[in-house]
Amino acid sequence: MKVNYWLLKSEPSTWSWDDQVKAGVEMWDGVRNYQARNNLMSMKKKDLCFFYHSVSEKLIIGIVEVVKECYPDPTDKTGKFVVTDVKAKKKLKRGVSLEEIKSTPKLSNIALIKQSRLSVMPLTKNEWDTIIKISEK
Repeated sequence: MKVNYWLLKSEPSTWSWDDQVKAGVEMWDGVRNYQARNNLMSMKKKDLCFFYHSVSEKLIIGIVEVVKECYPDPTDKTGKFVVTDVKAKKKLKRGVSLEEIKSTPKLSNIALIKQSRLSVMPLTKNEWDTIIKISEK
């Protein structure tokens, strides 16, 4: 089975890595952008996602795994948006900052730089592996 890679952004004041760890499995809700919604709809069980603290920290902090594929977002009154359930898998040895990502040539096409407002984005295997390597330095 092919695993796909993603990046999920959350404001730590709204939903932090520690919140995710405490919750165990939690739905990823509140997405109100059609491209981000389509990305959620493309996620499959066992896909891996970086957990990114946006706004104040701008830091990839951990990895979550998709444990349930998309279903209607119960917080969306319009019925147009979806959620997926994710489970905390592991905290990175050290966080990877947006500055480090921007200064890494292999990551120059990453959606985090090209579409900075997008909250759910796909990553290539190469991008994933590069970020993992940076986190282990």
